[in-house]
Amino acid sequence: MTILNETHDAGLQSWVASAQQAGTDFPLQNLPFGSFRRRGGGEAFRGGVAIGDQILDLAALCATGTLQGDAAAAAQAASAPRLNALMALGGKAWSALRLALSRGLRAGAAEQSAWQVCLVPQAEAEYAVPAQIGDYTDFYTSIHHATNIGKQFRPDNPLLPNYQWVPIGYHGRSSSIVVSGQAFRRPVGQTKAPDAAVPSFGPCKRLDIELELGVFIGPGNALGEPVAMADAEDHVFGICLLNDWSARDIQAWEYQPLGPFLSKNFASTVSPWIITLEALAPYRTAFAHPAADPQPLPYLQSTANSAEGAFDIQLAFDLQTPRMRAAGQGYVTVAQTSYRHAYWTVAQMVAHHTVNGCNLQPGDFMGSGTLSGPTLDQACALIELTMGGKKPVELPDGEQRIYLEDGDSARLRGWCERAGFARIGFGSCEGTVLPARSLGEGEKT
Repeated sequence: MTILNETHDAGLQSWVASAQQAGTDFPLQNLPFGSFRRRGGGEAFRGGVAIGDQILDLAALCATGTLQGDAAAAAQAASAPRLNALMALGGKAWSALRLALSRGLRAGAAEQSAWQVCLVPQAEAEYAVPAQIGDYTDFYTSIHHATNIGKQFRPDNPLLPNYQWVPIGYHGRSSSIVVSGQAFRRPVGQTKAPDAAVPSFGPCKRLDIELELGVFIGPGNALGEPVAMADAEDHVFGICLLNDWSARDIQAWEYQPLGPFLSKNFASTVSPWIITLEALAPYRTAFAHPAADPQPLPYLQSTANSAEGAFDIQLAFDLQTPRMRAAGQGYVTVAQTSYRHAYWTVAQMVAHHTVNGCNLQPGDFMGSGTLSGPTLDQACALIELTMGGKKPVELPDGEQRIYLEDGDSARLRGWCERAGFARIGFGSCEGTVLPARSLGEGEKT
């Protein structure tokens, strides 16, 4: 577990004025990593750190020669188009770079004159997925989401018996994970109505969001060598927002017996910025299963995980329809929850993933699964919020939504607040639904 240090001091101020603005996601105490370039200039992507409304260009920073030792090596690794090399270095290097950046960005720092020219306004930047993702595993860590979904299909037995014993997950695909701001076509596939004799092919009619957190792996483990709970977080670089869009009607027909396929492989959206576990240290909280539930098996337990294995990350799902956009109206918040409600922790996800010897690699990615809270207003998927379509979401302009319609934009947000510490945020994770392509059975493209 990461201990608190000088970089978490709420009193720290930056010479980047916007880092002190009320409500900023990126004060000096945050310092998240991403991959960016100036929009429209044909530049190469490279690593950057968000500070206020600016990005500190790490490739440019290396050229100043103001960093030394582990911090310099980490910044050099982060100058590549993707952050995999930085992720591979491990906690000592990450912490050294964070400390050097914190000190150099503080008000009155001697580095200010040399570093000012390394700033790029976020308004002028475009982003890439922060890492080259080799493998993607999606978990199912919210017992509230699992129960709500189970009630719709198995009212008498909503929670399957394995859920309270094992962190449920499945291996997905990484090729269609995209960065925030991109639009995607409504997926197509086979669906089958309950009263239909045969399935039909066409656009998804029940397109949904899934508010999740994404976990980027740092140093990997050798094939055959499991990662123990006590070491699990040493293999985690940081956390971002994740919208794992879901085609519910396609999934209902295809998922038995092997699970999601076309219902999930068309797009997943991540936020540009990865918040390190060191930045999240002040917002840890105790973790425990309810006393009446089965307790985790020994390989899923550790003293540190019980003491502070959970994170109190506030999460929100916002929606903007085409009509709202045309009227100049912004997003409206549809649901809000916290990651502290998750039934399995980040460390347990890593330990379970590797317990049979599966080898992780720098840049591998894990999804938390939909992070619904204990009440319906904390449900983080439309299938839950609408009770399977029985209760439409009422929007302020009089519109209703059961599932997403063409032109709808979904935005996820995340932030952490605690008395005595600075508020830090995750930025936003946004995506827009485009109409499906015209593609019939047997039609060539």
